[in-house]
Amino acid sequence: MNRRISRRVCLKGIVVAGVVIAPSGSARSYSANEKVNIGIIGAGGRGSANTQGVARENIVTLCDVDRGHLAAAARRFPSAKTYTDFRKLLDEEKSLDAVVVSTPDHTHAVASIRAMRRGLHCFCEKPLTHNVREARLMAEVAVEKKLSTHMGTGSRGDESTVRTVEIIRAGELGEVTEAHFWTNRPIWPQGFDRPPGEDPVPENLDWEGFIGPAAMRPFKGRWPQGHPVYQLPPPQRHANVYHPFVWRGWWDFGTGALGDIAPHMWSSIYWGLDLKAPRSVEIVDVSGPVTEMFPAWSILKFNFPVPGTDRMVAVYWYDGGKTPSPDLVRMQNVPDGGWIIVGTKGILGMGNKSPNAFPNIPRTLRRYGDMYEEWLAGIKSSDPERPSCPFSYAGPLTEAYLLGNIALKVGQTIEWDAEAFRITNCPEANQYLTREYRKGWEL
Repeated sequence: MNRRISRRVCLKGIVVAGVVIAPSGSARSYSANEKVNIGIIGAGGRGSANTQGVARENIVTLCDVDRGHLAAAARRFPSAKTYTDFRKLLDEEKSLDAVVVSTPDHTHAVASIRAMRRGLHCFCEKPLTHNVREARLMAEVAVEKKLSTHMGTGSRGDESTVRTVEIIRAGELGEVTEAHFWTNRPIWPQGFDRPPGEDPVPENLDWEGFIGPAAMRPFKGRWPQGHPVYQLPPPQRHANVYHPFVWRGWWDFGTGALGDIAPHMWSSIYWGLDLKAPRSVEIVDVSGPVTEMFPAWSILKFNFPVPGTDRMVAVYWYDGGKTPSPDLVRMQNVPDGGWIIVGTKGILGMGNKSPNAFPNIPRTLRRYGDMYEEWLAGIKSSDPERPSCPFSYAGPLTEAYLLGNIALKVGQTIEWDAEAFRITNCPEANQYLTREYRKGWEL
């Protein structure tokens, strides 16, 4: 019988007497000019930018729950097959080598883990996952499958971040005692209850697919007239309730300001001190409780053990317009976003010394190129650690910052045992390490 063998199997190795003889590791080898077959999962918003980042490769499939986004992407890549359900895409498409996942946060892991278990390399938009358990699984599966992976932030590979890490490790700041990161996010509504009622689902939107693993809820298009959301200052003022973009403020779908920006900002301290998991997360101040939405603003303190020492470092997080004191930042008018790292010998960051102020510190770390190019190079060279932010790094980082959302959810300090994978002082908080997955959308 003349059986057809898929391109992916053929390219993985040579078939001899029914046995696939593959090169070392799980990835196949590529010829010099060969292109990677990529499936796009999430084509609008960040998906559009991420697709452009890999557009020189073969864009084989496009998937989005919004048919408007899908149609726009299809006009750019008319030969690509289109889907609204990534599960169907992953079941049917056998020629793929890799996927780019740019869906809302709550479906990052469901799509990425399914793809990686098929042996597909994966670029996933930040934050890596919606919850802590997913972050650990993402890292484990990527390492097990020896895949080239990247979380969608270029910040770990930026010259400023790399240089800051070299300065910290050279001891120029002395012993680092604390770090402060603040952002103008959220630039979408937060701190409200779910609006009552139900609206017809727009024809262009697959609401079932948008909900994905979350609990089903009625669609609501716009906030009712007169709602306080319309009193918010721009750019936080949005009329839409869930889609597009404003899903970020909802616990079921997004990860709030922390999940949006910490992946970009934290690498200087997290990588610089080789941090792992925080021992505890404290609420310093917050605008209100987390119901179905994240609070309008919050200030958190993450307490990390510094590896190889008996010291702790405090990592402070501010969002919703909150900032450190002008005295600490050494600026009368503190901008609405920035960072500083405080050591016993000095302070690095906004209002203080710049990473450029240390010209004599040796350049000891690798410099990275464009994040898409590094991910693709990792695929073609069978080097899973080639990208600047592989899941082996992004997974533990994501675990760390998402614990802050759990502290907000339960409204108290939480104490974390990473090895046992449990919150030790608040048993009810452990339910938020993962979620209930709707049938058909399980990991």
